Amino acid sequence: MQGLERIMHASSPLSLPRTVALVGLMGAGKSAIGKRLALRLGLPFVDADDEVERAAGCSISEFFERFGEAEFRNGERRVIQRLLEGPPHVLSTGGGAYMDAETRALMRRHAITVWLRADLEVLYDRVRKRTHRPLLRQGDPREILARLMNQRYPVYAEADLVVDSTAQPADMTTEQVLEALRGHLAPQATRAAG
Repeated sequence: MQGLERIMHASSPLSLPRTVALVGLMGAGKSAIGKRLALRLGLPFVDADDEVERAAGCSISEFFERFGEAEFRNGERRVIQRLLEGPPHVLSTGGGAYMDAETRALMRRHAITVWLRADLEVLYDRVRKRTHRPLLRQGDPREILARLMNQRYPVYAEADLVVDSTAQPADMTTEQVLEALRGHLAPQATRAAG
């Protein structure tokens, strides 16, 4: 197989020119799918929240309490910028990262963004038993998720690719992300070859 045929062939490895940044609400599967995607692509997996905590020397909840959301977003942006300037990898971002206009612009310039879109019931089912989500401790989790969906989904829709994250196994969603990436990269490969 040559050029475009090789890129389009589902079993051939995908060569990514940039980082793949996963965006979406908590519970969308960014970490679960991101880890599987990184394995399939032979790339490192990086969780932006873990990197922010490492840089801050405390948990995200503690950082929010001490310094507030505005300072958190500034630190998050600096960490994501540093990560995007490095070699290609699969990046899982926090649910609010893509809402920051500067961070979104950085991702647009340096990454292929993939929105893992999930409906309310899928999100609620995935997060309701977990206690480490500070936003969900501020009231009824289902109502909070619905409000966040209304606020964030129009912005998430600006991502390069949209893949639905449903109740199906994460491996199936990972395959759908790979398919979407192949489809996204094929026109670029055609232009580069021509």
